[in-house]
Amino acid sequence: MITERQLEVVLSVVYEYIKSGETVGSRTVSRRYLTGRSSATIRNEMSDLEDMGFLTQTHASSGRIPTTQGYRLYVDSVLQRMSSAGPSVKLLQKMMEHRQGLGKMLELASEMLSRVSDYVGIAAITPLDTVRFQHVSFVRLGERRVLLLIVLQGGLVHQKFIDMTTDMPQEELDKLAAGLNRYSGRPWSEIKASLKTSLTAGLNSCREACSRALAAIDGMLCAPKTRIFTGSLSGIMKLQDFQDLGKIQALCSFIEEESSMTALVNRCSMNEMNVMIGRENGVPGMESSALVAATGEAGGQKAVVGVIGPERMDYEKAISAIDGVLRELDSDQS
Repeated sequence: MITERQLEVVLSVVYEYIKSGETVGSRTVSRRYLTGRSSATIRNEMSDLEDMGFLTQTHASSGRIPTTQGYRLYVDSVLQRMSSAGPSVKLLQKMMEHRQGLGKMLELASEMLSRVSDYVGIAAITPLDTVRFQHVSFVRLGERRVLLLIVLQGGLVHQKFIDMTTDMPQEELDKLAAGLNRYSGRPWSEIKASLKTSLTAGLNSCREACSRALAAIDGMLCAPKTRIFTGSLSGIMKLQDFQDLGKIQALCSFIEEESSMTALVNRCSMNEMNVMIGRENGVPGMESSALVAATGEAGGQKAVVGVIGPERMDYEKAISAIDGVLRELDSDQS
């Protein structure tokens, strides 16, 4: 069990190391942070904290630097003090409710975050586990050409053109839509099998057209793809922490790998504010990096906006940057 004094030492070491990038000695902590404690007392506490896994030494005579466990202690205190991600999440949800041009807004957010934070800005739209539709309609555009419109709960609209094998009158299309809309609000994954049976039986004259329309809806609702936007890497490549060629290559390879980024984004969608540090990420390429991201939910989708940076990230700056960028984007929409 960590004591209050040991907590103060850990927080002081992490804060100083984030600021300076240099190993932190007991005299520095005593002189700058814990002025009522002697250097000898702090040195003993540092030794105990190293045994407990919160601090480590680069070599025998050096000062200490934080471990992932030490960073976690610091980040949790920062989140508690900053009231977690309240402002960022509210702004992100408001942005999602505009719906139109959401992808472009998130792409812009990733670029802005790279610029203001010197880390790598990321943004993503990820589907919910269960999609529920609110309304379906079909519009006959010409012989064998139909426009499918799907409104998800929350107001997000999807559309797709369908080429039919036979011409289908608008009256038949309206019947097909009415049959679908009886199931409004229910999860698509639960109703699609029974829908195919009931609708094709009720509209026997256009069985193939019904099947084609249902397949189009299923393709739109059951195979949504996470869209990921990544800002510039130029800022992070200038940081002291990524002067090691191996580290920057590992991070770049990770960011370029779509499946790895998608898995990371999907993990983010579990909480409103996500901070994953070093080995907590559990994925190759991110052992020396950290992710800070806010998540919002609206209109049948989740959006993630955040930054990837070094483990020695200025976490307060990162959280403030996310909040600031979302505020600026919100003001542009107003």
